[in-house]
Amino acid sequence: MADIALLQKIATQTRRDIIRMVSAASSGHPGGALGCADLMTALFSGGVLEQKPQTWRLDGKGHDMFFLSIGHISAVYYSALARAGYFDLKELATFRKYGSRLQGHPTPEKQLPGIHVASGSLGQGLSVACGAALSKRLNNDPHLVYVLLGDGELEEGQNWEAAMFANAREIDNLIAIVDWNKKQIDGDTEDVLKLGDLDAKWKAFGWQTLCINGNDMTEVLQALKSAKALCGQKKPTLLLMKTAMGCGVDFMRDDYRWHGKAPNAEQTEKALAQLPQTLVDY
Repeated sequence: MADIALLQKIATQTRRDIIRMVSAASSGHPGGALGCADLMTALFSGGVLEQKPQTWRLDGKGHDMFFLSIGHISAVYYSALARAGYFDLKELATFRKYGSRLQGHPTPEKQLPGIHVASGSLGQGLSVACGAALSKRLNNDPHLVYVLLGDGELEEGQNWEAAMFANAREIDNLIAIVDWNKKQIDGDTEDVLKLGDLDAKWKAFGWQTLCINGNDMTEVLQALKSAKALCGQKKPTLLLMKTAMGCGVDFMRDDYRWHGKAPNAEQTEKALAQLPQTLVDY
């Protein structure tokens, strides 16, 4: 059974990592990263992914695979991987530096454990995940494929082509997750391009859907367990994960302006004061 209290501590420390990383680089995307800290902690430290640092493979054979379609929230991805033992915590200090393995968008070019493909060109991750899931089926690999999308990213038409494809091909070893914070770089999604009823849309495309509070660790773990139980029923599965952009930092919360802006020194100090150190800092 997962230790909820420990996972909550890891998620808080991950949020602390995000603020420190983005601040040190004077560049990055803290808002969505903070909102997804609970999910990423559950996946990599909560025993959800059937995947271990010691046996991780770039081709994904023999273990679950995870793809981050919204590659700009890479800070939370890197922190989650480091906190789960995929590489040394100290490497987080190289975030967005020239020559670092921890670039603004994830890339496998320098063999960073945990990263299967380059991502960040929005709208492509679901298609990649469909291909990986089909590959597992062809290779009789019983493991699952997970992909994290953004709600603003759903304005890209390729997502809906992939959604149709997944249903048509009965890709039932695939779990897609949408970070439904209703914010994007230019404002609220409702103001930029209304998405409508996402639950009804995905169901209309033939997906099994679950709606959850993505900032409640207990609910996230239970939802991921439920999603895994739905696999194997000839339908792909989607988690609509309601989160707050900037979760954990009051002046960033629900403010789209923190989608892609680094805090200054004063803001960093204020943010870190709200995110007490729960584990060792990198």
